[in-house]
Amino acid sequence: MESIKVNKDISLKPCNTFGIDVRAKFFLDTSSEPQLKNILASHEFNSTPKLIIGGGSNILLTKDYDGLVLKISVPGIDIINEDDESVIIKAGAGVIWHDLVLYCIERNFGGIENLSLIPGTVGAAPIQNIGAYGQELKNVFYSLDGVYLENLQSAKFDSEDCRFGYRDSIFKNELKNKFIVTYVSLRLNKKPVPNIDYGNIRSELENLKKENPGIADVSEVVCRIRQSKLPDPAVIGNAGSFFKNPEIIEEKFIELKEQFNNILGFNLGNGRIKVPAGWLIEMCGWKGKAVGNTGTHSKQALVLVNNGKASGQEILNLAKEIKESVFLKFGIELIEEVNVI
Repeated sequence: MESIKVNKDISLKPCNTFGIDVRAKFFLDTSSEPQLKNILASHEFNSTPKLIIGGGSNILLTKDYDGLVLKISVPGIDIINEDDESVIIKAGAGVIWHDLVLYCIERNFGGIENLSLIPGTVGAAPIQNIGAYGQELKNVFYSLDGVYLENLQSAKFDSEDCRFGYRDSIFKNELKNKFIVTYVSLRLNKKPVPNIDYGNIRSELENLKKENPGIADVSEVVCRIRQSKLPDPAVIGNAGSFFKNPEIIEEKFIELKEQFNNILGFNLGNGRIKVPAGWLIEMCGWKGKAVGNTGTHSKQALVLVNNGKASGQEILNLAKEIKESVFLKFGIELIEEVNVI
């Protein structure tokens, strides 16, 4: 049996992009499914509470964890099937998401270039159904592999099994804390047509005089846009967008438009309008506001930050204040995109 070293009383500060300094009673960085199954089956840990993390870019830790934290670091990117039109790639859950994007761009495999520079690992991508600039993971998702915590059975999920929604999946609901993703497979286009009609991608490409942009050009522009708006977690602790962009019925949007004529909205085509959470928060006066050791970012109100020594509870308290003020002003309830633990 593979030797397994489990660390005790470990700080999780390096394991979360908010930089929250809480501790784990036990900690294991695992890089293979057999190793994962061995530790889950061990007498010492089979009944211990478990927290599964990847890059720690979408979690807010509010207290010490009295259990076993499993960091999933399964490596590797492989081409498992291809034809003239498409290719299926399989990546380990521990692969850095942007590294996978760069791998695909280098080979002109299209479909995830608009998801450039999203923080985190491949394993977290389907859990969150990550999306940005007109692309979502579900649009290129092929399958994933993983392990059930309860019985240690391996399983494969296709797109329908995952029940993808807006920043949502079965793994955030029925299977939350019950299933560990070890590999993700995507079907990508070998003759890609760049998607440049979302946000200001097209105008940025025009500024760079890119007349016939390819997926590498789109990725470059998306990286520029993200870097201009979002703080680097290595410099200031954050988890990117803290809240989801709320979806409201069209009638509600029309009512709000009469009261706030500059309100922004994106028509989803199903009688619902997506409203930018960042705009709502900014209109309530939160943009760039500091509250104790925390606050919101000066360039993007949707990003809550750790200004140095904030606790997870401080950040959570700020989030509650923001939610209350947005609901009071607009009658819209914000929902956290990050996982609060």
